[in-house]
Amino acid sequence: MLKIKNLHANIDGKSILKGINLEINPGEVHAIMGPNGAGKSTLASIIAGKEDYEVTEGNITLENEDIEELAAEERAHKGVFLSFQYPVEIPGVSVTNFIKTAINETRKAKGLENMPANVMLKMIKEKAELLEIDRKFLSRSLNEGFSGGEKKRNEIFQMAMLEPKLAILDETDSGLDIDALRIVSNGVNKLKSKDNAVVVITHYQRLLDYIVPDFVHVLMDGKIVKSGDASLALELEKKGYDWIKEEVNA
Repeated sequence: MLKIKNLHANIDGKSILKGINLEINPGEVHAIMGPNGAGKSTLASIIAGKEDYEVTEGNITLENEDIEELAAEERAHKGVFLSFQYPVEIPGVSVTNFIKTAINETRKAKGLENMPANVMLKMIKEKAELLEIDRKFLSRSLNEGFSGGEKKRNEIFQMAMLEPKLAILDETDSGLDIDALRIVSNGVNKLKSKDNAVVVITHYQRLLDYIVPDFVHVLMDGKIVKSGDASLALELEKKGYDWIKEEVNA
């Protein structure tokens, strides 16, 4: 589904990614871990098409299509979803209206007509129930006055409605209490299928207790230096990252 080959990227002339190689297939969950400043959020942003970064080498393909030259909204229309560490507030735009606009813009990009209102409402009801979201929540302005947990739950609701091929969750566990973490994680698990893939960027094993990854990758100094299965995250929880640094430098 997603293939990244020898990806190098800069921001303001500073080298951040230094040769990333990663392949993600449908039905898989990949966790990306690493210390602060390793390049995890940069990688997520570049896959999603944020323009702050300059790709200097390498390529990114989605379903065998080169997406490097596509704008962020074009990548979203093709099925790339990124949840942000710090979701923005949009006063005056309800959660429901935001979702309706996003879905219909994607349909328009595919040459389809707007989703019929009755179909949209049925889908909203089903996904809200799936994620244990109160319907009153959906009439509130997007993220305005939301708690950290509400913002993250709202993003998973957006993911549920948009049904992306590739969902990238950038530190979606940040600021969540145990109940919110459980609800958000359960939502992600219910949305997983053999046709989509999930990338989870996190510092902590606690999220991976709920969303169990097929693969764990350790990103350090702009490179993936170690990959393994879910047991690698447990090892990181016990030992930290120093032992990997020693292994890489050996």
